[in-house]
Amino acid sequence: MASLRRVLSILFFTWFLASCIGAPAYADVSHARIVRLSLVQGDVRFARDVKGDPLSDSSQLSWETAALNLPIRQGYVVATDNGRAEVEFENGALAFLAENTVLQFYDLSSEDGGMTTRLILRQGSAEFYVNPARGDYFSVTGGDFSVEAESKVTFRMNNFDDGSKVSVLHGHLTALANGKNTDLSKGDEFFMRAGEAGSGEVARAGDSDEFDQWAASRISAASSATNAAMQYWGDSGYVSGYGDLYTYGAWFPVAGYGNCWRPYGVGLGWSPFDYGSWYFDPFFGWAFLGGYSWGWLPYHYGGWIFRPGAGWVWSPTARTGGPGVGRWQPVTGVWMRGSNGGTAIVPMHPLDAKGKTPLNLSQGMFAVTTRGVTGQIAPESDARWKVENKPARDVMQNQLATATAPTRVSRTMVAETGAGGGTRGTARAASTIVFDRNEGRFVNSATARTNEAAGAGTGNADQAQRGMKVYPSQNRGGNDTRLPPAADHVNAREGQGRQFSPAARATPAPPSVSRSVSNERVFNQVGSSGGGRAGGGAGASAGASGRASAPAASSGGARSSGGGSGSPGGGGRPH
Repeated sequence: MASLRRVLSILFFTWFLASCIGAPAYADVSHARIVRLSLVQGDVRFARDVKGDPLSDSSQLSWETAALNLPIRQGYVVATDNGRAEVEFENGALAFLAENTVLQFYDLSSEDGGMTTRLILRQGSAEFYVNPARGDYFSVTGGDFSVEAESKVTFRMNNFDDGSKVSVLHGHLTALANGKNTDLSKGDEFFMRAGEAGSGEVARAGDSDEFDQWAASRISAASSATNAAMQYWGDSGYVSGYGDLYTYGAWFPVAGYGNCWRPYGVGLGWSPFDYGSWYFDPFFGWAFLGGYSWGWLPYHYGGWIFRPGAGWVWSPTARTGGPGVGRWQPVTGVWMRGSNGGTAIVPMHPLDAKGKTPLNLSQGMFAVTTRGVTGQIAPESDARWKVENKPARDVMQNQLATATAPTRVSRTMVAETGAGGGTRGTARAASTIVFDRNEGRFVNSATARTNEAAGAGTGNADQAQRGMKVYPSQNRGGNDTRLPPAADHVNAREGQGRQFSPAARATPAPPSVSRSVSNERVFNQVGSSGGGRAGGGAGASAGASGRASAPAASSGGARSSGGGSGSPGGGGRPH
């Protein structure tokens, strides 16, 4: 008997190790921190599982055109050409990318309800709005120094050829350089010349530019909409996307589920998967990218309920029936496989159990072809259908186009600001994207400043008479923007007159986070770069304890131990 017990113990231990180390990448998707690309203007692209400097190793990466509501996980890089982008984090923090900017998501991890975010600004200009809850950590590394945000703050960082700088627009910030911490307050600017370790200086920040004003308007609109939306569902610490629901739809009570939501402007025959793109990621499989401005929350949290006389409505109720959003899902749908070899999807009900027949099956299924989700299939069709947990990669075609790699663009602080002063603009020649103060929005027109000086009125008819290009609005309310068609964009690298390709600059590793490592498993098992408490770069394997090592940045530097990641909703709070 002792021998038998020993054999059984060995078998159990072997199974346990295999489940911890060799589990499929899909297994922990509900525990991963995944944030959203909440706005795309012009030319924006991304790459996955980036190790080192994406500008130095760009030929080894596969770049794709970024779409609205793209899920971003640890190891992703987002780059702009002649365009701009916005990223929204779980607790309402925001990152704004100006033209010709490359932002690397080095560490997105979670432990004990606190979220760790470590970003690397590889080139260009970006603005950040941070509102950390207790236990959260947020840092950005650019050029030769890093900054840490421990309280509510808005700041701008530029990383150019000859140096980098950060300007504090609101709140307080700490700059970290060469083992020295420098406290910064509103109106302060910290700048450091490239390659000069002791050159860090503090000065008064220059005047705001169009990019600052555009970001400020986005922050104000997001804060107002989110606060207004939380009156309908304020039980969750997760707030990303709630403001869009307030702007683009209506809430109403549904017995047993509390307040549910339905978008404006859709008829009774509308299906949740009518408009959007499908994208495959090796970590979480097929994900649906809602093409609507509101297309984030309803496609990754909660579930759908069909109400007679109303059609499909979305509930943020978790699958357990409790309040608040549940775990992140690649798509709020249940995959079905037919005996005829066909594939279909059923909108997920808030109370669906994994692997069980979906409760919405009686409302019909939607056929899946290589082109995406098409027409509805009656549940009483000839084929026999069963739940399929992991649809194959070839069930559809990836609907995001391939893109060329971004290039290193030459820009200098000296040309833009002089010796530590002046405007915070992006130093890009002949930009076609500017902020029109009369319109209170971002427009594609070099004549906006002339219109502003002349005090011309607003309105599309007046703009057309003044020769300004007018594009149909894609959003309503505070999120209103006017975007030119892709064909109207001029390559941002043309006309700049530079005669050389700037050399790559070594960037220090982001600051380590000295906190205890949890025993949750490392979420990223597909080789993305990372660090902090949820590392998992190439070659790093999670053992039974769930620990892994983060790869160093391209220039080397300290490596911090990794740990598990937790619920994406932990620790967040409204704006």
